[in-house]
This record gives sequence, structure tokens and C-alpha cells, in this order.
Amino acid sequence: MDTKASALGPSETMLTPIQSKPKDRDFLNHVEAYLAKRDGVDKLLKIFRYATKIILASSVLPESLPVAQRLKSFESSVGLSRKAFRLGKFVQDINALRNSHLDSKQEIFLSLVAYGGEGLYFFVEQFIWLAKSGLIDRKHSRNLQKISAWAVFIGHLGSITLKIRDLKQITEEEKCLNASIEISISRGIDHQVQEARMKKLREKLLMKKLSIVQELADGLMALADVRDGKGRLSGPLLLASAGLSSAIVSTHKNWVSC
Repeated sequence: MDTKASALGPSETMLTPIQSKPKDRDFLNHVEAYLAKRDGVDKLLKIFRYATKIILASSVLPESLPVAQRLKSFESSVGLSRKAFRLGKFVQDINALRNSHLDSKQEIFLSLVAYGGEGLYFFVEQFIWLAKSGLIDRKHSRNLQKISAWAVFIGHLGSITLKIRDLKQITEEEKCLNASIEISISRGIDHQVQEARMKKLREKLLMKKLSIVQELADGLMALADVRDGKGRLSGPLLLASAGLSSAIVSTHKNWVSC
């Protein structure tokens, strides 16, 4: 689940200034900056893990083959490694909540659900990592995992609601800007600045849509964890595909932002 710090108050959404992207930098420098971020490394590991899960779930390799067993071991090790990247990450949600511009009771409630759910998830994940690493008794793992699953699932519900609201606000902003461009054209006024702004706004709209797709994919996996992998929409191949989709979207977002 990516950080949901994109929640904006109603007063900030209409014709909000959009910062221009920095000039293109050297590719290797960009890679270095990306890998210096723990989220960057974490999402790459997420791609490796769920790509491996897809191979295993699709039965492309017979389970009797040694390589299949090695892939299972690799997937398990990567999953444990990812938990180490979540140490202290709950502070990110605390700060995101503190810095949010909340103008209504609905916004306060949804932000508490979104940030609180994700923050609790990251906090509990630290103890799950310690249990799986052998530092604390493994008997606590199951209860901790159940708390973690419910927390992140509830967090995703709040986050999806917030982002759908943001999507509507960006769409309204796009309509206003489009009307302004049409007026400029009809009056023969230069509108290049507005066109440039429209391009950035549409990029922002695309990123918001991708973010919602990521939240839905992560929410589907969280729901499967809550139900212990039982019931509909809990097939291994479906969940692995959802995980890979989420990983690709979040990798792209991190790459663009760094």
C-alpha cells in the first residue's frame, strides 16, 4: 500500500498549481537515486516475489523439479526480506496524517481510517518480521498476521475512498481548465500556458487512476489474507497477478517521483 498523502481539501483542488517536472537526468544517476530509496528496493523485491508466485501458481514447472523448490525458497526469502524494509515505516503514516489538510468530519474520518489502518499494519509487521526471524516466539505470528491483515484491509478501504474523491476533484479541475482554454481560443488569446498545464493535469489524473488500481489490487490480497485464502477471488494465480500489478504501478510511481 502506498502512502496516501495525496488527500487534498476542497479549497486546494480547483486550479491547484502543478509543479513542473525537473529536467531529465542521466539514467544511471536516476537508477542510483531510485535504489537509494527503501521504497524503491522494496518494490523491486515485490516484483521479483510476485513474478515468482505467478510461475509457481501457473504450474509451468512441475513441483518435482529442483528449480521449483528453489523458486519456493526464493519467494519465501524475498517475502521475509521485504518486511525488514518496513521498520519504522509507520511513522510515515503518522506524519502524513499530521500534514493532511482536513476541512470536514468526513475527511478526518477517512484519513484516520486510511492512515491509521496502514500505520497499524506497518507497526505490526515489524513484530511479524521479528517472529519469523526467530527473535520472538513464533506462536504469536498467527494472531499478529490476522491483526495486520485486518488493519491493511481497512486502510485500503479508506484510501480507495479518498483517492476516488481526489479523482473527481481533478476531473472537475480538468473541466474548468478545458473551458478556460476554449474561451481563450474563441477570443484569439494565447493559451500555450494553459495547454502545458492541461498536459500536467492529465498526467496527474493518470497517476491517480493507477494509484486506485494499485489500491484495489492490494485490497484484494488483503481480503484474501483476512479470509485465510478461502472463498472466491482467492486463487493463487489471481492474487499473484494482483500483487505483480500493484508492484509495477508502485515501481513506476517511485521512479517518476525520485
